[in-house]
Amino acid sequence: MVYVHKEMKLLVTGGAGFIGSHFIRHMLTRRDVKRLINIDKLTYAGHLDNLRDFKTDKRYRFVKADIASEPIVRRLMSEVDHVVNFAAETHVDRSIHNAAPFLHSNVIGVQVLLEAARQAKIHRFLQISTDEVYGSIPKGYANEESRLFPRSPYSASKTAADHLTLAYFHTHGLPVLITRAGNNYGPFQYPEKFLPLFITHALMDQPLPLYGDGLNIREWLHVSDHCSGIERVLRKGTPGEIYNIGTGKGWTNMAVAKTLLKHVGKPTSLIQHVQDRLGHDRRYAMSISKMRTKLGWAPEIAFEDGLLETIQWYKANRKWWEAILFKSKAYQHYYKKQYRKSA
Repeated sequence: MVYVHKEMKLLVTGGAGFIGSHFIRHMLTRRDVKRLINIDKLTYAGHLDNLRDFKTDKRYRFVKADIASEPIVRRLMSEVDHVVNFAAETHVDRSIHNAAPFLHSNVIGVQVLLEAARQAKIHRFLQISTDEVYGSIPKGYANEESRLFPRSPYSASKTAADHLTLAYFHTHGLPVLITRAGNNYGPFQYPEKFLPLFITHALMDQPLPLYGDGLNIREWLHVSDHCSGIERVLRKGTPGEIYNIGTGKGWTNMAVAKTLLKHVGKPTSLIQHVQDRLGHDRRYAMSISKMRTKLGWAPEIAFEDGLLETIQWYKANRKWWEAILFKSKAYQHYYKKQYRKSA
Protein backbone atom coordinates (compact mmCIF):
# COMPACT_ATOMS: atom_id res chain seq x y z
CA MET A 1 0.00 0.00 0.00
CA VAL A 2 1.31 3.46 -0.95
CA TYR A 3 1.08 6.02 1.85
CA VAL A 4 -0.61 9.22 0.65
CA HIS A 5 -1.16 12.49 2.47
CA LYS A 6 -2.26 15.91 1.25
CA GLU A 7 -0.71 17.91 4.04
CA MET A 8 1.37 17.35 7.13
CA LYS A 9 1.00 18.67 10.64
CA LEU A 10 4.26 17.77 12.28
CA LEU A 11 5.50 17.56 15.87
CA VAL A 12 9.29 17.62 16.16
CA THR A 13 10.72 16.88 19.59
CA GLY A 14 14.19 18.13 20.50
CA GLY A 15 14.01 20.59 17.63
CA ALA A 16 16.35 23.13 19.23
CA GLY A 17 19.21 20.65 19.13
CA PHE A 18 21.70 20.07 16.37
CA ILE A 19 19.97 17.52 14.12
CA GLY A 20 16.45 18.51 15.12
CA SER A 21 16.94 22.16 14.17
CA HIS A 22 18.40 21.17 10.80
CA PHE A 23 15.42 18.90 10.20
CA ILE A 24 12.98 21.70 11.02
CA ARG A 25 14.70 24.03 8.56
CA HIS A 26 14.63 21.22 6.00
CA MET A 27 10.90 20.49 6.44
CA LEU A 28 9.79 24.12 6.45
CA THR A 29 10.88 24.29 2.82
CA ARG A 30 8.10 21.80 2.01
CA ARG A 31 4.77 23.27 0.91
CA ASP A 32 2.70 20.40 2.29
CA VAL A 33 3.93 21.06 5.85
CA LYS A 34 1.05 23.16 7.15
CA ARG A 35 2.03 23.16 10.82
CA LEU A 36 5.26 22.40 12.63
CA ILE A 37 5.43 22.38 16.44
CA ASN A 38 8.83 22.16 18.08
CA ILE A 39 8.93 20.93 21.68
CA ASP A 40 12.29 21.18 23.43
CA LYS A 41 13.34 21.29 27.07
CA LEU A 42 16.25 23.61 26.19
CA THR A 43 18.91 21.75 28.10
CA TYR A 44 22.55 22.73 27.64
CA ALA A 45 22.61 21.53 24.01
CA GLY A 46 19.42 23.25 22.85
CA HIS A 47 19.66 26.70 21.26
CA LEU A 48 16.73 28.67 19.86
CA ASP A 49 19.21 30.79 17.89
CA ASN A 50 19.48 27.75 15.60
CA LEU A 51 15.95 28.56 14.42
CA ARG A 52 15.79 32.34 14.68
CA ASP A 53 15.05 32.65 10.93
CA PHE A 54 11.65 31.02 11.43
CA LYS A 55 10.27 33.11 14.31
CA THR A 56 7.85 34.86 11.96
CA ASP A 57 6.80 31.76 10.02
CA LYS A 58 3.11 31.29 10.85
CA ARG A 59 3.41 27.52 10.40
CA TYR A 60 6.05 27.22 13.13
CA ARG A 61 5.57 27.22 16.90
CA PHE A 62 7.99 26.55 19.74
CA VAL A 63 6.97 25.06 23.08
CA LYS A 64 9.46 24.79 25.93
CA ALA A 65 8.66 21.55 27.72
CA ASP A 66 9.91 18.12 28.75
CA ILE A 67 8.72 15.24 26.54
CA ALA A 68 8.04 13.31 29.76
CA SER A 69 5.37 15.88 30.71
CA GLU A 70 2.20 13.93 29.90
CA PRO A 71 -0.38 16.77 29.91
CA ILE A 72 1.67 18.98 27.58
CA VAL A 73 2.54 16.13 25.23
CA ARG A 74 -1.10 14.97 25.00
CA ARG A 75 -2.25 18.49 24.19
CA LEU A 76 0.34 19.00 21.46
CA MET A 77 -0.22 15.55 20.02
CA SER A 78 -3.87 16.43 19.41
CA GLU A 79 -2.75 19.21 17.03
CA VAL A 80 -0.60 17.09 14.70
CA ASP A 81 -0.65 13.92 12.63
CA HIS A 82 3.08 13.13 12.25
CA VAL A 83 5.80 12.92 14.93
CA VAL A 84 9.58 12.80 14.64
CA ASN A 85 11.34 12.25 17.97
CA PHE A 86 14.84 13.69 18.18
CA ALA A 87 14.62 14.53 21.88
CA ALA A 88 17.32 12.62 23.74
CA GLU A 89 20.36 12.83 25.92
CA THR A 90 23.09 11.76 23.50
CA HIS A 91 26.60 12.30 24.86
CA VAL A 92 28.20 8.97 25.80
CA ASP A 93 30.70 10.51 28.25
CA ARG A 94 27.88 12.17 30.18
CA SER A 95 25.98 8.87 30.35
CA ILE A 96 29.01 7.20 31.91
CA HIS A 97 29.11 9.78 34.69
CA ASN A 98 25.34 9.89 35.30
CA ALA A 99 22.89 7.63 33.50
CA ALA A 100 19.71 8.93 35.19
CA PRO A 101 18.94 11.80 32.75
CA PHE A 102 19.34 9.35 29.84
CA LEU A 103 16.73 7.00 31.27
CA HIS A 104 14.39 9.91 31.91
CA SER A 105 14.52 11.38 28.40
CA ASN A 106 15.41 8.38 26.26
CA VAL A 107 13.09 5.82 27.88
CA ILE A 108 10.38 7.45 30.00
CA GLY A 109 10.06 10.37 27.60
CA VAL A 110 9.69 8.04 24.62
CA GLN A 111 7.01 6.02 26.41
CA VAL A 112 5.04 9.21 27.13
CA LEU A 113 5.27 10.21 23.45
CA LEU A 114 4.22 6.79 22.20
CA GLU A 115 1.22 6.57 24.49
CA ALA A 116 0.06 10.06 23.56
CA ALA A 117 0.56 9.23 19.87
CA ARG A 118 -1.53 6.08 20.28
CA GLN A 119 -4.36 7.99 21.90
CA ALA A 120 -4.23 10.71 19.26
CA LYS A 121 -4.18 8.14 16.41
CA ILE A 122 -1.06 9.69 14.90
CA HIS A 123 -0.51 8.79 11.22
CA ARG A 124 3.24 8.20 11.57
CA PHE A 125 5.68 8.20 14.49
CA LEU A 126 9.39 8.21 13.62
CA GLN A 127 11.89 7.39 16.36
CA ILE A 128 15.44 8.65 15.76
CA SER A 129 17.93 6.07 16.97
CA THR A 130 21.66 5.42 16.59
CA ASP A 131 24.15 2.95 15.17
CA GLU A 132 25.48 2.53 18.72
CA VAL A 133 22.64 0.13 19.56
CA TYR A 134 24.43 -2.50 17.43
CA GLY A 135 27.55 -2.25 19.58
CA SER A 136 31.05 -2.75 18.26
CA ILE A 137 31.20 -4.54 14.88
CA PRO A 138 34.54 -6.41 14.51
CA LYS A 139 34.02 -7.06 10.81
CA GLY A 140 31.33 -6.72 8.18
CA TYR A 141 28.30 -4.47 8.59
CA ALA A 142 25.25 -4.44 10.81
CA ASN A 143 21.91 -4.51 9.03
CA GLU A 144 18.48 -3.78 10.41
CA GLU A 145 18.05 -7.41 11.50
CA SER A 146 21.35 -7.62 13.39
CA ARG A 147 21.28 -8.27 17.12
CA LEU A 148 21.48 -5.29 19.42
CA PHE A 149 24.42 -5.15 21.82
CA PRO A 150 24.57 -1.72 23.50
CA ARG A 151 27.64 -1.19 25.65
CA SER A 152 27.17 2.26 27.20
CA PRO A 153 24.33 3.66 29.32
CA TYR A 154 23.51 5.97 26.41
CA SER A 155 23.20 3.21 23.80
CA ALA A 156 21.34 1.00 26.29
CA SER A 157 18.74 3.74 26.77
CA LYS A 158 18.35 4.13 23.00
CA THR A 159 17.98 0.37 22.61
CA ALA A 160 15.21 0.39 25.21
CA ALA A 161 13.48 3.19 23.28
CA ASP A 162 13.69 1.17 20.05
CA HIS A 163 12.14 -1.86 21.75
CA LEU A 164 9.36 0.28 23.21
CA THR A 165 8.66 1.83 19.83
CA LEU A 166 8.33 -1.53 18.11
CA ALA A 167 6.23 -2.85 21.01
CA TYR A 168 3.68 -0.10 20.34
CA PHE A 169 3.55 -1.20 16.71
CA HIS A 170 3.06 -4.90 17.47
CA THR A 171 0.74 -4.40 20.45
CA HIS A 172 -1.29 -1.35 19.50
CA GLY A 173 -0.79 -1.03 15.76
CA LEU A 174 0.80 2.41 16.10
CA PRO A 175 2.43 3.16 12.71
CA VAL A 176 6.01 3.62 13.91
CA LEU A 177 9.29 3.84 12.03
CA ILE A 178 12.86 3.78 13.35
CA THR A 179 15.98 5.24 11.79
CA ARG A 180 19.52 4.53 12.97
CA ALA A 181 22.36 6.79 11.90
CA GLY A 182 26.09 7.11 12.40
CA ASN A 183 27.98 10.17 13.64
CA ASN A 184 26.47 13.40 12.33
CA TYR A 185 28.39 16.60 11.66
CA GLY A 186 27.78 20.06 10.25
CA PRO A 187 26.97 23.64 11.32
CA PHE A 188 25.51 24.40 14.76
CA GLN A 189 26.76 21.22 16.43
CA TYR A 190 27.39 21.61 20.17
CA PRO A 191 31.15 21.83 20.80
CA GLU A 192 31.39 18.85 23.16
CA LYS A 193 30.98 16.45 20.24
CA PHE A 194 34.05 15.02 18.51
CA LEU A 195 34.28 17.11 15.33
CA PRO A 196 33.28 20.54 16.66
CA LEU A 197 35.44 19.94 19.74
CA PHE A 198 38.46 19.19 17.56
CA ILE A 199 37.71 22.04 15.13
CA THR A 200 37.38 24.65 17.88
CA HIS A 201 40.46 23.33 19.69
CA ALA A 202 42.47 23.50 16.48
CA LEU A 203 41.30 27.07 15.80
CA MET A 204 42.45 28.03 19.32
CA ASP A 205 45.75 26.10 19.03
CA GLN A 206 44.69 23.85 21.88
CA PRO A 207 45.48 20.11 22.07
CA LEU A 208 43.04 17.74 20.40
CA PRO A 209 42.24 15.11 23.09
CA LEU A 210 42.18 11.79 21.20
CA TYR A 211 40.96 8.75 23.09
CA GLY A 212 43.34 5.77 23.28
CA ASP A 213 45.28 4.95 20.13
CA GLY A 214 42.82 6.85 17.93
CA LEU A 215 42.03 3.84 15.77
CA ASN A 216 38.35 3.56 16.68
CA ILE A 217 36.28 3.61 13.47
CA ARG A 218 33.15 5.67 12.88
CA GLU A 219 30.96 6.71 9.96
CA TRP A 220 30.47 10.43 9.32
CA LEU A 221 27.12 11.53 7.94
CA HIS A 222 26.51 15.15 7.02
CA VAL A 223 23.44 16.44 8.85
CA SER A 224 21.75 17.54 5.60
CA ASP A 225 22.07 14.00 4.20
CA HIS A 226 20.63 12.69 7.46
CA CYS A 227 17.65 15.04 7.21
CA SER A 228 16.89 13.99 3.64
CA GLY A 229 17.06 10.35 4.73
CA ILE A 230 14.69 10.96 7.65
CA GLU A 231 12.20 12.69 5.37
CA ARG A 232 12.36 9.79 2.91
CA VAL A 233 11.59 7.30 5.69
CA LEU A 234 8.82 9.46 7.13
CA ARG A 235 7.09 9.73 3.76
CA LYS A 236 7.83 6.38 2.14
CA GLY A 237 8.95 3.97 4.85
CA THR A 238 6.91 0.92 5.88
CA PRO A 239 5.45 1.07 9.41
CA GLY A 240 7.12 -1.32 11.83
CA GLU A 241 10.38 -1.18 9.88
CA ILE A 242 13.89 0.02 10.80
CA TYR A 243 16.15 1.88 8.37
CA ASN A 244 19.90 2.46 8.67
CA ILE A 245 20.93 5.91 7.42
CA GLY A 246 24.65 6.26 6.86
CA THR A 247 27.47 6.31 4.36
CA GLY A 248 28.82 2.76 4.56
CA LYS A 249 32.33 4.21 4.89
CA GLY A 250 34.39 4.25 8.07
CA TRP A 251 37.16 6.58 9.21
CA THR A 252 39.50 6.14 12.15
CA ASN A 253 39.39 8.96 14.66
CA MET A 254 43.10 9.50 14.00
CA ALA A 255 42.52 9.92 10.26
CA VAL A 256 39.72 12.41 10.94
CA ALA A 257 41.94 14.42 13.28
CA LYS A 258 44.81 14.54 10.80
CA THR A 259 42.52 15.49 7.90
CA LEU A 260 40.94 18.26 9.97
CA LEU A 261 44.33 19.67 10.97
CA LYS A 262 45.45 19.62 7.34
CA HIS A 263 42.43 21.71 6.36
CA VAL A 264 43.02 24.32 9.09
CA GLY A 265 46.76 24.43 8.49
CA LYS A 266 47.76 23.25 11.95
CA PRO A 267 50.43 20.66 12.90
CA THR A 268 49.60 17.09 13.88
CA SER A 269 51.56 17.73 17.07
CA LEU A 270 48.31 19.20 18.41
CA ILE A 271 46.97 15.64 18.68
CA GLN A 272 47.20 14.55 22.32
CA HIS A 273 46.43 10.96 23.26
CA VAL A 274 44.35 10.72 26.44
CA GLN A 275 43.08 7.83 28.54
CA ASP A 276 40.52 5.83 26.61
CA ARG A 277 36.81 6.12 27.34
CA LEU A 278 35.31 3.39 29.51
CA GLY A 279 33.75 0.68 27.36
CA HIS A 280 34.80 2.44 24.16
CA ASP A 281 33.37 0.61 21.13
CA ARG A 282 36.05 -0.11 18.55
CA ARG A 283 34.12 -0.02 15.30
CA TYR A 284 30.66 1.00 14.13
CA ALA A 285 29.61 -0.10 10.66
CA MET A 286 26.14 -0.26 9.13
CA SER A 287 24.77 -1.54 5.85
CA ILE A 288 22.62 1.06 4.10
CA SER A 289 21.46 -1.26 1.33
CA LYS A 290 17.85 -1.16 2.58
CA MET A 291 17.70 2.62 2.20
CA ARG A 292 19.19 2.34 -1.29
CA THR A 293 17.07 -0.52 -2.60
CA LYS A 294 13.75 0.01 -0.80
CA LEU A 295 13.58 3.81 -0.64
CA GLY A 296 16.03 4.94 -3.32
CA TRP A 297 18.09 7.08 -0.93
CA ALA A 298 21.86 7.54 -0.79
CA PRO A 299 24.11 10.17 0.83
CA GLU A 300 25.29 12.95 -1.46
CA ILE A 301 28.04 14.74 0.49
CA ALA A 302 31.52 13.22 0.58
CA PHE A 303 33.09 13.45 4.04
CA GLU A 304 36.09 15.59 3.12
CA ASP A 305 33.85 18.07 1.27
CA GLY A 306 31.43 18.25 4.19
CA LEU A 307 34.28 18.53 6.68
CA LEU A 308 35.81 21.49 4.84
CA GLU A 309 32.41 23.21 4.71
CA THR A 310 31.92 22.59 8.43
CA ILE A 311 35.34 23.98 9.30
CA GLN A 312 34.55 27.12 7.32
CA TRP A 313 31.29 27.52 9.24
CA TYR A 314 33.05 27.33 12.62
CA LYS A 315 35.65 29.81 11.40
CA ALA A 316 32.90 32.23 10.35
CA ASN A 317 30.79 31.77 13.50
CA ARG A 318 33.27 32.16 16.33
CA LYS A 319 30.85 34.19 18.45
CA TRP A 320 28.40 31.27 18.47
CA TRP A 321 30.81 28.68 19.83
CA GLU A 322 32.87 31.11 21.90
CA ALA A 323 29.73 31.99 23.88
CA ILE A 324 29.11 28.30 24.58
CA LEU A 325 32.68 27.52 25.55
CA PHE A 326 33.06 30.58 27.74
CA LYS A 327 30.13 29.43 29.86
CA SER A 328 32.04 26.22 30.60
CA LYS A 329 34.23 26.39 33.69
CA ALA A 330 36.75 24.12 32.00
CA TYR A 331 37.43 26.80 29.38
CA GLN A 332 37.28 29.96 31.44
CA HIS A 333 40.91 29.81 32.51
CA TYR A 334 42.12 29.38 28.93
CA TYR A 335 39.91 32.14 27.54
CA LYS A 336 40.91 34.69 30.16
CA LYS A 337 44.67 34.11 30.05
CA GLN A 338 45.39 33.16 26.46
CA TYR A 339 42.69 33.26 23.82
CA ARG A 340 41.26 36.68 24.65
CA LYS A 341 44.72 38.24 24.57
CA SER A 342 45.42 36.93 21.06
CA ALA A 343 41.96 37.42 19.55
